[in-house]
Amino acid sequence: MAMDDRRAQEQGRTVTDWLIRNGFDPVRLRFALRTALACWLAVVIAWSLGLEHPQWSGMSVWAASQPLRGQLLEKGFFRFAGTVSGTVVGVVLVLVMQVHPVLLVAGLALWVGACTWIGNLQRGLVAYGTVLAGYSAAMVALLDTAHPDKVLHLGADRLATVLTGVLVATAAGYLFARRADDADLRDRIRRLLADVLRDLGAPSAEGGGVHLSRLAAVEEALDPHAAGSLRSRREVQLARNVLLAAVPLMIRQQEPDPALARPLQRGAEALERGDTSAAADLLRRAAPSGLRPMLSELAAALAAWTARPSPGAPRRLPRWTAPSILYRDRIGAREAGLRALGAILLFGTIWIMTGWPSGAFMLLGLSVMISLFSTFENPAITMRHIFAGQVIGVVGAMACRWIVWPHATGEAQLIGMMLPFILLGPPLVAHRRTVIAGTDYSMVFLLLSQPHFPLTGSAAQSATMALAVLAGPLTAWAGYLLVFPTDLQRRQRNLLAMMWRDIAAMARDPRALTQRALWEARLYHRVLRLVRLSDRLARAEGRAQATGRAILLLAQAALRCHALRDAVGTAPGTDRAARLVLARMAQAGTGVETGAGRLASALRHLASRTAGTDRQMLLITAGAVADLD
Repeated sequence: MAMDDRRAQEQGRTVTDWLIRNGFDPVRLRFALRTALACWLAVVIAWSLGLEHPQWSGMSVWAASQPLRGQLLEKGFFRFAGTVSGTVVGVVLVLVMQVHPVLLVAGLALWVGACTWIGNLQRGLVAYGTVLAGYSAAMVALLDTAHPDKVLHLGADRLATVLTGVLVATAAGYLFARRADDADLRDRIRRLLADVLRDLGAPSAEGGGVHLSRLAAVEEALDPHAAGSLRSRREVQLARNVLLAAVPLMIRQQEPDPALARPLQRGAEALERGDTSAAADLLRRAAPSGLRPMLSELAAALAAWTARPSPGAPRRLPRWTAPSILYRDRIGAREAGLRALGAILLFGTIWIMTGWPSGAFMLLGLSVMISLFSTFENPAITMRHIFAGQVIGVVGAMACRWIVWPHATGEAQLIGMMLPFILLGPPLVAHRRTVIAGTDYSMVFLLLSQPHFPLTGSAAQSATMALAVLAGPLTAWAGYLLVFPTDLQRRQRNLLAMMWRDIAAMARDPRALTQRALWEARLYHRVLRLVRLSDRLARAEGRAQATGRAILLLAQAALRCHALRDAVGTAPGTDRAARLVLARMAQAGTGVETGAGRLASALRHLASRTAGTDRQMLLITAGAVADLD
């Protein structure tokens, strides 16, 4: 028996090694295979229930399945909620269409554009649900425009198939999906903070930049851990509070303080042991220095992260984790909404004017592609892979319909004959070159496969419909390339513009001192996003870290200028110099590159009228700003 077990283990390792050598991810392959089988099971169940479009249940399985339990539950909820709201709007649009077809196109364009705009402002799976609400309306309004009298039936069928798919995906996935590893997340954060504390005690040439990049990667990975429960969401918010408190320690320019070296070393050792409370206590009692306020903030965040609230105690979240501090690309969201609005208006009008029978399918594909993938960092590149997956899906659907299905003698056989084509999806999802295209193969195959017996239609009609489906991603691809072109560089420029606007708003805000924590946390989070985006761009990390450091120093200088301006007894010359700095900062709403010299000069002028730590901080800020010119 033991020998048989060893032989089975060796064979398993051999298969796994072969898969890895040939570009497959064994873990992703197992997940995709389970999803494909659940997809086919959902189609069978929906068909058994007498639903008119059972293949939609399979599409919902692919859309709702997730590798983590929390994500699985949350995405299933938002998929159903988005489908309900989208279906209601779709039914209304079809009823309005009976007044004039143009109203359908205009209403759909406004709805998809609005959902795309809002979805790009949101985070996590709620953004998916919002965008889904947009194109779900298109699935109801466009798939049966020739029979508006049946729209209520179509809407009910759409809801029933989606619910079937979500329930099957949740039931099947919950048995195999793993929980998010909160312990691993805590260990990553503790190890990172330990390295930061050691570097504070004995600074290295590149330590701060390396740690900041690591911190940005950890912060980006937080949101998936928040899915599925209020406890996990609170844990993530507290963890983000710790990460934000560590940001100013990494972007610093201070001589090492020998009095801090020992407590920082002991704090690092405590974190590595997992004793977060001891580390917080050591940081709280650190010797007075220029880093003392930052260490105290980090200690408070660590204590809140470690503490377990007593039963019945109010579960207030830290002030730094308010939703208002998290970065949202408002510029990119507005552009995405306008792009979706214009694309659907343009091609919807062409469809109405030409009367192209398959134009509805083209418009349906466009509504999905122009909205869903606008949330991706580089949608134009993504669309290349999506189009490849849809081409394979079209080929699979045509082969199934015109080569395999003609041999069937009933609907049960049609459903059974779909299984081999559905099982082609997992290898595509698992391979490194087709991972993005794999899901769209399955989606398009299911969209074009209508298992009704007897079979109707002609090959020419199927080909026309297939071309219409492929026209959707091609049109969206062109839109992403030509209308507000979106890539990492543009997203980085948008982020920088928002950060400079924050500096300008802080300089103009007379209540900035009373809202100091909010302003600082907001800028800390934007710096993390800037570093994370720049990590994906060649030769951009150093510039991003320098810009982020300059902006954080400017925020500190702005707050100090407000304090000098409001203080009783400030010399008139110092007051005028502080007001000049604030005025120059207020002009930085579109970036400081063109006015960096003037702002640096104003900072040096104010530094000449101050002394001690204020003078040192202002001179460091002036140098950091001048380097941006």
